[in-house]
Amino acid sequence: MSSSRLDDDVQSPDETQTNELTIKKLITESHTTARSKGWWDEEVNIGEKIALMHSELSEALEEYRSHGEKKLYKGPDGKPEGFIFELADTIIRIADLCGKLDLNLEKALKIKMEFNQTRPYRHGNKKI
Repeated sequence: MSSSRLDDDVQSPDETQTNELTIKKLITESHTTARSKGWWDEEVNIGEKIALMHSELSEALEEYRSHGEKKLYKGPDGKPEGFIFELADTIIRIADLCGKLDLNLEKALKIKMEFNQTRPYRHGNKKI
């Protein structure tokens, strides 16, 4: 897949696509892949899993600082690289953990998003 193909795939959503990725499917596929690759063969510390999520966000920050939010490219091993792929890695790690712990992320997201709509403008007078 060329760099321009990555651009087309990520930045131009296909409105006619019928094989949508639901949150439930994301969790199932992420956790199934992680298990099949040996990431759950031994008991893992949940704090370490959270730290790995954070590391993906740090990688996203570095991609943004180095290349901006739009540059997409392939690494030497063919791995898709760029800001959005690091964000995707973060979500995949979160979904994997939700699969392991049998957490209903979709329901939690709906509840949290509904609550956030009730919050006042810049609640808590926070600066960022």
